[in-house]
Amino acid sequence: MKHVRHFAPSLFLSLVHICLVQANYAPYFFDNGARSTNGNMALLSLSEDTPVGTHVYTLNGTDPEGDPVTYGLTYEAGSRRYFSVDKNLGNVTLIEELDREKEDEIEVIVSISDGLSTVSEKVRILVMDANDESPEFINTPYIVQVPENAPSGSSIFKIEAVDRDTGSGGSITYFLQNIHANKFTIDRHSGVLRIKTGVTLDYEKSRTHFVIVVAKDGGGKLRGDNKVFSATTTVTVNVEDVQDTPPMFIGTPYYGYVYEDTLAGSEVLTVVALDGDRGKPNSIHYCIVNGDEGSFEISNTTGAISVIKSPNQLKKEVYELKVQASEVSQEGDVSVYAFAMVTIRVVDLNNHPPTFYGENGPQNRFELTMYEHPPEGEILRGLKITVNDSDQGANAKFNLRLVGPGGIFRVVPQTVLNEAQVTIIVENSAAIDYEKFKVLTFKLLAIEVNTPEKFSSTADVVIRLLDTNDNVPKFSSDYYIARIPENSPGGSNVVAVTATDPDSGLWGEVKYSIYGTGADLFLIHPSTGIIYTQPWAVLDAEVNSKYNFYVKAEDTDGKYSLAEVFITVLDVNDHSPEFNENIQEKTMIIGSPVKIEAIDQDAEEPNNIVDYSIMQADPANVFDIDQSTGEIKLKSYIRSLDIIHNITKNKDCIWSVVVQAKDRGSPSFSTTAVLKIDITEETLHKGPMAAFLMQTKDNPMKALGVLAGVMGIMVLITIMISTAMFWRNKRSNKITPVRRIIKKRQTPQSRTVRMEWLKFKRPSNAAEKFVVEDDAKSLHNENSNNNVQVAPVPPTAPSPPPPPALAPRGDAQGWRVPTVSGSLTPNFMNKQLKKRGHSSAHNALVSELKMKFEKRNAAVAEPHI
Repeated sequence: MKHVRHFAPSLFLSLVHICLVQANYAPYFFDNGARSTNGNMALLSLSEDTPVGTHVYTLNGTDPEGDPVTYGLTYEAGSRRYFSVDKNLGNVTLIEELDREKEDEIEVIVSISDGLSTVSEKVRILVMDANDESPEFINTPYIVQVPENAPSGSSIFKIEAVDRDTGSGGSITYFLQNIHANKFTIDRHSGVLRIKTGVTLDYEKSRTHFVIVVAKDGGGKLRGDNKVFSATTTVTVNVEDVQDTPPMFIGTPYYGYVYEDTLAGSEVLTVVALDGDRGKPNSIHYCIVNGDEGSFEISNTTGAISVIKSPNQLKKEVYELKVQASEVSQEGDVSVYAFAMVTIRVVDLNNHPPTFYGENGPQNRFELTMYEHPPEGEILRGLKITVNDSDQGANAKFNLRLVGPGGIFRVVPQTVLNEAQVTIIVENSAAIDYEKFKVLTFKLLAIEVNTPEKFSSTADVVIRLLDTNDNVPKFSSDYYIARIPENSPGGSNVVAVTATDPDSGLWGEVKYSIYGTGADLFLIHPSTGIIYTQPWAVLDAEVNSKYNFYVKAEDTDGKYSLAEVFITVLDVNDHSPEFNENIQEKTMIIGSPVKIEAIDQDAEEPNNIVDYSIMQADPANVFDIDQSTGEIKLKSYIRSLDIIHNITKNKDCIWSVVVQAKDRGSPSFSTTAVLKIDITEETLHKGPMAAFLMQTKDNPMKALGVLAGVMGIMVLITIMISTAMFWRNKRSNKITPVRRIIKKRQTPQSRTVRMEWLKFKRPSNAAEKFVVEDDAKSLHNENSNNNVQVAPVPPTAPSPPPPPALAPRGDAQGWRVPTVSGSLTPNFMNKQLKKRGHSSAHNALVSELKMKFEKRNAAVAEPHI
């Protein structure tokens, strides 16, 4: 029972499955419209320039049951496979290059399958045109026959080209290359080739024309770009000859010769005429019109002229035959004709050479006198030369030429038959120069041309030249450079210029002259060219050392040339150095040099370079001098007056030094001067206090005691005055105006009285030299060396404290004690600094007491107002 129950459900499921299998539906493609990119590829169109490998479409469909589908592409047997498909995604890719001109439609069988059912459809894919074809000419090559008398503007040929593209890419227009140089035009649409209007063809000028025709399509898209293709072809136009030109003789002029041993009936020469229409020439018929006098005949067909008499029967030496050449058509008609003259000379054997003749008979020397440089092309008419060969025919033909300097003359004629007048023509006028050749000599040679004997003869041609003024005087140099010392006397020679004129006689004589702004001090000899100074001229290199002017060389006809002269006046050492200031006395501060300066007025080095030296000094070995600058300074070991006092007993320290200024010229000049040098030490302040400090610089304790006493007295006086004023104001009922106190305190004598005791008698020793004057002149450089020398500041002596102020005015000038320079040891300098600090503290105390005193006075005076 259990087995039955288990079997029943399984059977039921099997039946359901069979029913479902029988109900399976086929897959299908989605419908696609115009320009759709997915579906079943119906209505798909592709441009033929689509690149291989491009994804061109996507097959797209579905299965009603939702099963996955696959896609396929198949082709009919024998068809090319243009596409491939991804069976799962349906992506269709182009795998073969398209060509609309070969196949404009492609049939493809597309299929979709769900694994059980497959649906297939045949679709057509249209291949769209791209401009990928060039025009092609058909029925080539193009060869056209055109008669030369074809009228202008007539059509001669139709050119045709095709382009397998469609639309504008398949339309064709025609045009010609080099249209301006062409005798033809073409219709751009029809391709009809025509002769240009107003142009005719001529067989005799050009038998063939090559016309290059270009066919161009209308352009179109190709792979995204606009492309225009063209093709070229050549049309060969052969011009056909037409009978429109008369016959022409060739080889003219015609000359024939009958020699004395010629037999009757012998051929003398042959004339040749051709039909001018070379394409289809007619035959030529010859005949003698006149001039033969029964002695000559001509072949009607060949044009050969023969003598019919023996030479001794001929009555004339020269016969002029008029020969006619006529065109005879194939029908026998004579159409056009032409004439030619034939000269036949009767000659004997070659037994005479060419011979030159003058006016009086045979002559082998000809002379002529002429001026130089005749015009080119001029004939030498003074030469009467004739040349003759007595033979006849070819024996009398010879050449003429001049043997001698080439390119100067030429002879005419160069080829002579029997006899000719010889003409000599100027060919190179410049070569006919009297200054080069006084006489030109040539050989005139006549030599036979076509004879085995080559007989010849010569004649001398002598041309004597006459001079003309054809040259300009020429200087030996374009410029002359000269030098002259400044101490040269007037009339001194400077330089000689030279110019030559190759002309002869008076034309070759040269006259010199000078001019220009720099020529005032100079003269020139008119015939020798020597330039010299004016008799009164005085040259001075210091005033002007350069002169520049022009010199002129002129012949008798006024032809001239110029040269430039540069004259340099050389400096001579003619000035002595001169001191430029009064150097009798100078003050030297120890540590600073004094400078002397001398000027030499010479213009150039080394004449104006000055060297300085000390000739004599008392005492010696105290001073050094710079040879170049003139700076005088003490020896390096002298640093103070004390050292100087040890050297000499001269307490004034004023020494005489003999200095010399000497130039470097040759010979050398020098100047000496006595210089008094006052040696002193530099001071920083001036006045009697400085003098006092200088006097006591060797005893600093004495100076310190005096200064301390002065400061104590000044402080005591200030306290006493302040106390007195305080008690006075306290007892008085009136308050004294402050202005009165101020006015009273500004009495100028107060300082004078208080300062009088500080004045000391000026000592006579060396210390007084250190007192510096108060005026502004103290800043002037006493050495007069144009260099401000700032002396090093020596250690200063201790300054006394300033006295208490006598008035409260802020603009009152402070009282200062001058300081002096001295030789102080570093320990003494430290003491000075300490005293300066003490002085500053004392000043502050006095200022504070002063302010309290003024406030108290103002408070007492207020009730009285």
